Amino acid sequence: MLRFANLTKRFGTRTLFENLHFNANAGCAALNDENGSGKSTLLGMLAGTVDADGGDIWLDGHSLREAPLAAKSALAYVPDDCLAYPFQTGRALLDLVASTKKTSVDAGVINLAHRFGLAPHMEKRFEQMSLGTRRKFFLSATLIGAPRVIIADEPGNGLDAAARAVLIDLFTTLGKDRCVFFSSHDPDLTRACHATTAAFADLTPHRAI
Repeated sequence: MLRFANLTKRFGTRTLFENLHFNANAGCAALNDENGSGKSTLLGMLAGTVDADGGDIWLDGHSLREAPLAAKSALAYVPDDCLAYPFQTGRALLDLVASTKKTSVDAGVINLAHRFGLAPHMEKRFEQMSLGTRRKFFLSATLIGAPRVIIADEPGNGLDAAARAVLIDLFTTLGKDRCVFFSSHDPDLTRACHATTAAFADLTPHRAI
């Protein structure tokens, strides 16, 4: 469901990483590595928000380079700061994601948002929200359009204990038939999601998760 090969990223004369390979089917996988190693950059590349300098990415069998629309239609992405649309309301974000995927915000999405405690925040702008509240909206949007691949950058950051429990239930449920790939410094979260762990050193041509 998620695959990349020969993935390379450079900033000027600095090579952040080179020739990364990865292949994952249904389940949860967590990228654990030190700060500054390039985790957010890699996840941004997988989501199509950061350009790769080499290699290709496949989402549910679609090449992000050759068929970007089909690839992104199979994807849900939870970025690190969740502040891509500071003047947009939470409800508007859900509607935007649904419109992009040519579907609607169904009862399952609204139920998940309510489990995250978002009912009082639906009409707030993202700039008015805490990091945790912003993240909960992006996590709720992962159900829209039944994406096959979910990419999340530090999804537990800013969440209280009750929201973490909802997150763990969400990821373990999605991982039954979809690929959930997330970065995390939290070993308890990784274990609770039954996630296979990997570091950049593991992303070799012979590594499959």
